[in-house]
Amino acid sequence: MSVSPPDVPTVDRTSVPIERALNGLLDVLSARSGNRVSTSDLLDAMHGAANAARAVTAARFREPLDVDDKAPGDTFDPVTDADRDAETAIRDALAVRFPTIAFRGEESAASPTPGDATPSGPSWVVDPIDGTRAFITGIPVWGTLIALNDGHEVVLGLLDQPILGERYVGTPTEATLHRGGSVQRLKTRGGRMLAEASLCCTTPDMFNAGAERAAFDRVAALARLVRYGGDCYAFAQLAAGQVDVVVESDLKPWDIQALVPLIRGAGGVVSDWSGGRAEQGGQIVAAGSAALHAEVLARLAG
Repeated sequence: MSVSPPDVPTVDRTSVPIERALNGLLDVLSARSGNRVSTSDLLDAMHGAANAARAVTAARFREPLDVDDKAPGDTFDPVTDADRDAETAIRDALAVRFPTIAFRGEESAASPTPGDATPSGPSWVVDPIDGTRAFITGIPVWGTLIALNDGHEVVLGLLDQPILGERYVGTPTEATLHRGGSVQRLKTRGGRMLAEASLCCTTPDMFNAGAERAAFDRVAALARLVRYGGDCYAFAQLAAGQVDVVVESDLKPWDIQALVPLIRGAGGVVSDWSGGRAEQGGQIVAAGSAALHAEVLARLAG
């Protein structure tokens, strides 16, 4: 039986403020370059960077890898030579097209360019291989994530899955799937509450024992179907209308920023567990509709 959720805070789903932010960024970049910069120019740069990363990751997938542990003595946190080389390829490709936009990658952290040394300026936020554990075990649910943040808002996002030949792009007004030379507009699946919903989570081990795990378990207990192991690809399937809810924790900015425009552009809602902004990561919930999102927030809150 569907449950009507109580009123809870939620994020603003309108695209107008994000469109305004993107237009303001275009004005800044145009002034810097002396030529008019368009949204298409930015998207072309992102596609070019994703292609450069794809050349690295597709060639290394299911091949011998050099694997290091970024957190020895703690939970295994792998990074491979493919992660590092793909990030370098992305960074180099973006720098050619837009040298004044700062770069923030998972494997190199914050590294502003000389043209933009302030933390509030525009930046690319990149995870070269989101789902490295899936990558090193030969499971194609990892992806390359590229976001463009104007300093306050994430205005564009891209997820590339080279092995499946799928590329997902989010803008302030739409989300699209690029596959096999065709472009398909995406829309989340509405009309479902938690009792009818498919819920994805990368692993229940990401939740701290105690209150955080208990909160997730309250949501999972009410969902019709729960699947683990999706990494960033679960968010793509939410945008495509195949998944209804994704609940995660302990995410970093580069894990989520590229996915925010994708979810919103497809008509979904993404926030932290309190209904606030998702861009800085942490505890994240994404849903295919505002009603479902509100119900999940209520269950997380207890």
